Amino acid sequence: MLTLAGAQPYRARAYWRGAQTIQALGSDLASLLQAGRLQSVAGIGPALERTIAQLWHTGTTETLQRLRARFPPAVIELSSVVSERQARALVAALGVATLSELRSACAAGRVQSIPGFGARSEQRLLARIDALAERPHRLLLPDALQHGETMAAELRALPSVARVAISGLSRRRSEAVDRIDLVVESSTPTAILEREQLLAGTVGISRRGGSPLVLRHATGIAVHVHAAPPTEFDVAQLLATGSPEHVAHVRARAAAAGYALTEHALERGGKRIALRSEADIYRRLGLQPIPPELREDAGEIEAAADGTLPASLLGIEDLRGVVHCHTTYSDGKASVEEMARGAEALGLEYLTITDHSATATYAGGLTLDRLRRQRDEIAEVQTRTTVRLLCGTESDILRDGALDYEDRALAELDVIIASVHNRYQLDAEQMTRRLVRAMRHPLFKIWGHALGRYVLSRPPIACQVEDVLDAIASSRAAIEINGDPHRLDLAPPWIRAARQRGIPFVISADAHSVRGMRNLRWGVDMARRGWLQARDVLNTLDADAFAAAVRPAA
Repeated sequence: MLTLAGAQPYRARAYWRGAQTIQALGSDLASLLQAGRLQSVAGIGPALERTIAQLWHTGTTETLQRLRARFPPAVIELSSVVSERQARALVAALGVATLSELRSACAAGRVQSIPGFGARSEQRLLARIDALAERPHRLLLPDALQHGETMAAELRALPSVARVAISGLSRRRSEAVDRIDLVVESSTPTAILEREQLLAGTVGISRRGGSPLVLRHATGIAVHVHAAPPTEFDVAQLLATGSPEHVAHVRARAAAAGYALTEHALERGGKRIALRSEADIYRRLGLQPIPPELREDAGEIEAAADGTLPASLLGIEDLRGVVHCHTTYSDGKASVEEMARGAEALGLEYLTITDHSATATYAGGLTLDRLRRQRDEIAEVQTRTTVRLLCGTESDILRDGALDYEDRALAELDVIIASVHNRYQLDAEQMTRRLVRAMRHPLFKIWGHALGRYVLSRPPIACQVEDVLDAIASSRAAIEINGDPHRLDLAPPWIRAARQRGIPFVISADAHSVRGMRNLRWGVDMARRGWLQARDVLNTLDADAFAAAVRPAA
């Protein structure tokens, strides 16, 4: 409502951050308020503390009352396609309260008779509503998980709720998520689904009646709430997690084995099968339990049937070092020592410092003189830190496929990440030649953010990926799985193709700050989706073995 009122953008953002912070506090909120210490929590200032205290003691605030009077729910929802003034006119003239009702009014020709609207504006409005439905809002994986956890915590606070699990695309760790699925275990599932204002931030209901309840959230994302009694929770979780194709294939497998997987239970001969867990459903059907990240109907059911599914996928706990880190020498925000201390705090054994090479002038790329000065500083910091520091570079792959810096200089480094940072528009044939030459370079290198994509904003570069993978498989190279949530590159299908060729991987953070080292978790998610195990990933090795594996010179 603050956003709709035209308030300063930082105010609305502060409220969102404050809400997430308070949700994470749980029972600590009461004691902090009573002691007058809420401002000791990061992100909570005097104004937010006053607002939170008012809400705690009275259930409302003057600001909230004013906004609710100004923006009834119908106006909030319609304002996604028209201005506030137009939304009010439509509500007053037609009594519409949802986008679907407004669409029906447009289709019936009732909107064009309202002052300020005409036949053309009615058609534009109809097209706008349809476009909004066809292009749902999408969130990056970390944002979707953050919102999902906040919503799950709200639901867990309800008296009749035993547990809540995030499901769907978020649980499968998709790079981008267009809806949030929550599975609720409750002794009164119908009451949960019929509860008014089930989640804070709900601006509309797309479907009510049965499971799932489909909500429209103020973030722009759709929220599907699946509710089930305890005896049906595992089935509900399985059905809400897998892709439609995966679920259909599991159902077909069940039918072939004499079972029926319904919306409520796994049955045989019309009788429910008692289940101990979600994994138990797969075992009953003669399958290895399939991790959520693999449930895409991309060969995982066949592998689970013949016992060739990886026994255990890579976990964040398997990683012993952080790869691909930048410092203030190029475009990073922390010094060499600050990054080293950050890696120590995470319990990591080693850290690669790989600032940009000279060609990347836009990112403060290092000349050879600056690279040597950095190497001296790394050696000096090493005397004060326990984490092993490796000095390297993120070397630009030039247009002709050569690596930035002369071979003699590259060979003196501990690690080379080779990345494309420009000339993305080369045609597929030119880009393939460029990459194949780089990957065949005799020095060992790691192919960085391989296809150069930005999730939701920039597509992968055009090239013959199979040819590049073949070149890597016959050369001295590994592939980075970039954990930056905006990149998450290489994509899982290509990870599997590389794995089948026996190509080694590293999980990288592409960290430009100490906080950025935590990107490793998102790289692990992509690796799991690509069926990788710890043995496939070089930075599961100890420091000495890793340094030997990635050393550029033979």
